[in-house]
Amino acid sequence: MNQSVKTAVIQTHSLSKHYGEGDTLVKALDQVSVAIQPGEFTAIVGPSGSGKSTLLQLMGGLDRPSTGDVLLDGKMVSGMTGTQLSNFRRDHIGFIFQAYNLIPVLSAAENVEYIMLLQGVAETERCQRTEEILARVGLQGREDRRPAQLSGGQQQRVAVARAMVSHPSIILADEPTANLDSQTGIDLLDMMKELNERQGMTFLFSTHDPKIMERAGRLIYLEDGRVVRDETK
Repeated sequence: MNQSVKTAVIQTHSLSKHYGEGDTLVKALDQVSVAIQPGEFTAIVGPSGSGKSTLLQLMGGLDRPSTGDVLLDGKMVSGMTGTQLSNFRRDHIGFIFQAYNLIPVLSAAENVEYIMLLQGVAETERCQRTEEILARVGLQGREDRRPAQLSGGQQQRVAVARAMVSHPSIILADEPTANLDSQTGIDLLDMMKELNERQGMTFLFSTHDPKIMERAGRLIYLEDGRVVRDETK
């Protein structure tokens, strides 16, 4: 076993996702093998339909592969089902989506705290960690606002805080700047890059945003469901 396999936070082996069959077979992802190391700030890039979001969803256990394996911290995610999968995903993966996916009836603090509630974290620690992470993402004073009372950029900051607060092994971000204006996107990315550099948080993006590509330390290029280039800056 080589060193990259030993130390990778997340890795895929010959990962494929197919839809249809016969003449209508579509290979959304085709034999993809990648390994993401601790502390990386990596972007999966490529045109629409190249398989970027599919790869992230399979890595995060949100979808099941047609063939191949996903390992996170050495555990076979692609073989898990039901409660085992949802608990593992809850405890090890932070998700950031382009649509924010916040719970509208909960405040910013409650949205962030919710995952720790599911994890059984004690109330005192939940409150402390929520307060600290919201301050870190620049939302001090807005803890009690519901998503509808926040701008798009502020909602995405809540999503980033929610993804980080449980100290996951990796944060998967699917087009996180897609619904943000240019300056808000830059501010958000700079914040995530700072968290990556200061705290060693591992980020993996799917994107076609040049702003993310500029900041990424590694670019994995997908085309027609296959890795065509893998470059470390």
